[in-house]
Amino acid sequence: MRKTRGEELELVHGSGNVFRDFDDPQADILQLKSILAAQIIGILDDRNLSVRKAQQLTGVAASEFSRVRNAKLTRFTVDRLMTILNKLDQEVEVAVTIRPRTHTPHHVSV
Repeated sequence: MRKTRGEELELVHGSGNVFRDFDDPQADILQLKSILAAQIIGILDDRNLSVRKAQQLTGVAASEFSRVRNAKLTRFTVDRLMTILNKLDQEVEVAVTIRPRTHTPHHVSV
């Protein structure tokens, strides 16, 4: 983007949850699913596991690993993703913070 003389750029600071930034009503669940899926993908990559090899090791269908790799998470629950991580020899620890929602934008003019 090119700035013209006299035009101000708007710098937008994200909340740390892109789904919340785009006002998705399921933002918190989608964020958690994304974090869990990213961990699964990271383990597959670190261990150089194909989806077929991951299936052999865990009993989880290769198609499910393919869905995770392609970020198609609508068919997964949070507990299903945690179960997959457990089958990959991972312990999952979750910390929860609950606070009232704020509806103020995170905009700063530069």
